[in-house]
Amino acid sequence: MSSTLITNARMVNEGRTFDGDLRIENGRIAQIGNGLAPRVGEQVVDAAGRWLLPGMIDDQVHFREPGLTHKGDIASESAAAVAGGLTSFMDMPNTNPPTLDSTILEAKYEFARGRAWANYGFYHGASNDNLDAIRALDPKKAPGVKVFMGASTGNMLVDNPETLDAIFRECPTPIITHCEDTPMIDANLKAFQEKYGDALTPDMHPDIRSREACIKSTRLAMSLARKHGTRLHVLHISTADELALFEKGPLIRADGSRKQITAETCVHFLHFARPDYATKGNLIKCNPAIKEVSDREAITAALADDVLDVLATDHAPHTWEEKQKPYAQAPSGLPLVQYA
Repeated sequence: MSSTLITNARMVNEGRTFDGDLRIENGRIAQIGNGLAPRVGEQVVDAAGRWLLPGMIDDQVHFREPGLTHKGDIASESAAAVAGGLTSFMDMPNTNPPTLDSTILEAKYEFARGRAWANYGFYHGASNDNLDAIRALDPKKAPGVKVFMGASTGNMLVDNPETLDAIFRECPTPIITHCEDTPMIDANLKAFQEKYGDALTPDMHPDIRSREACIKSTRLAMSLARKHGTRLHVLHISTADELALFEKGPLIRADGSRKQITAETCVHFLHFARPDYATKGNLIKCNPAIKEVSDREAITAALADDVLDVLATDHAPHTWEEKQKPYAQAPSGLPLVQYA
């Protein structure tokens, strides 16, 4: 049995900060305390007052396997995640082919076995025509079903109202949503193209993929969740306006009940805002779009106030050459796990 004892560490755990020792046995935490005595043959690491933090869990990554491995794969991106302090990840279904049935879902788990450097889970995807696959999903096989309520990378938009209602009614797992209203985005894009032709620039991105598109779609997702009692997690909140829609407070309330609807934001929404398009350009092009300084400030405050429940990366790597293309052709997404 392999055993390591870390002594004199400054630890953060279960909402507390304290000094102490920690023992690891066979890759798992076995004991936390003070004055733990070394055992015969045990490796001892003196932290000398340094911080010892739990590994982070990233519930939203795009590791590009299968089908898009020129951008990255499960091995390379999970190694980057571990370097950034992440020890568990949940990978999105918009790969090639998309994860729309149990066969492809199980194939992704096979890709990860023996290659992933961290703990892993894979979301099942939704489309306009895979309702039977969602109904049949074993809830132990996926952390949730991802529903693209706005078109993004991978063309998995669910825009049939009857199908959308049925997914919220019958899904056996929590539903995870990308909330942007595609018709509104399409209308904005058409208006910009009529005005500017091919001369679109990255700073137009938050106007094309507008706050109104986010708000409308988020309201729809929440109304469907309340209608059917669905557990809903809304991804990558990017506007101050959406924050008012969510319940403030811890995931588990004082009476022991849990929030039915939760929300997250992403690392890039804490660091960037509209002025940064002037220097970063397509490098910070993502969906939903990075918006105003006021949004960034409100999102940061909402994390501290327990309005937002999760901070994720939405890690989505592309090649340098892809990001150098003109705005309309450059893909959306940022590589972020290594900086988590």
